[in-house]
Amino acid sequence: MRKEEIYRVHSPYRQDMVIRGYFFGKGEPAACIVGSTRGNEMQQMYICSQLVRILKELEGKGSINANKQILVIPVVNSMSLNVAQRFFGVDDVDINRGFPGDENGYTTGRIAYHVFQKIKEYTYGIQLTSFSMTGEFIPHVRMMETGYQNISLANLFGLPYVVVRKPTPLDTKTLNYNWQNDMTAAFSVYTNKNDTIDEKGAGQAIAAILRFLTRMGIIRYVSHSGYISHVIVEKDLTDVYARSGGIIRNLIKPGEDVRYGYPLAEVIDPYEGHVKEVIASPTDGIVFFSHTEPLIGQGDIACRLIHRLHL
Repeated sequence: MRKEEIYRVHSPYRQDMVIRGYFFGKGEPAACIVGSTRGNEMQQMYICSQLVRILKELEGKGSINANKQILVIPVVNSMSLNVAQRFFGVDDVDINRGFPGDENGYTTGRIAYHVFQKIKEYTYGIQLTSFSMTGEFIPHVRMMETGYQNISLANLFGLPYVVVRKPTPLDTKTLNYNWQNDMTAAFSVYTNKNDTIDEKGAGQAIAAILRFLTRMGIIRYVSHSGYISHVIVEKDLTDVYARSGGIIRNLIKPGEDVRYGYPLAEVIDPYEGHVKEVIASPTDGIVFFSHTEPLIGQGDIACRLIHRLHL
């Protein structure tokens, strides 16, 4: 294993923020794994730390194939992690909305630029990231529909679902989108947690990444075959909204089957304690995402469902 400084952000009031990369194997830049770009992505940092540990052991056993190099960057935004803030700096800017970056721009643009210059030559790119909405997902692989996406490769992770998303203008500044535009086969891996560590969910993500690296001929590792992934187009998911705001009490979890009219959650009056609304399922399906913050606003998405076409 070789440890290298990717970029350093100088600070006049505290220690410098240092982005470190961990290199395994030698030769062709085969696979790059990027972890936390946001300050609440604890699970993503933990998964990368475990991958560093496992890959170090595999390299010691000679199990990284010849002429294959792997780079792991566990944390891009350690400054925000240290102060429990999701985005970077006093401007509260999302680094994952700053790619491919600007060498002479604002701090987040410079961070994105130097990270991207280091990772853009890799054949496969895997980002452990979180969604804009706070909640829990079924573990899945997500891809941007850029014209360069390869769904067959995404199936090789062996996670339950592969989600294909048509990019919006905002998405064009993400790492996944810019990786694909630079001809890297890019994948975003989502687990069930973000700001807390879940060992079971982390283990599933670690196994999926090692499975993919094995199937692509980058490492030699014995793993279970995983799931036969079901491909979903994100626009086909059914969003279920709260009609009133208050304290939300979830009655279901991601992965559960629900039927039409089944109660998904209750919205409770925060002052008087009575149930203001029972959020019911508008269709038969499987819970893909559920809101986990204690409060929910009127019109917010309470959960997302995979519509069941066949009973």
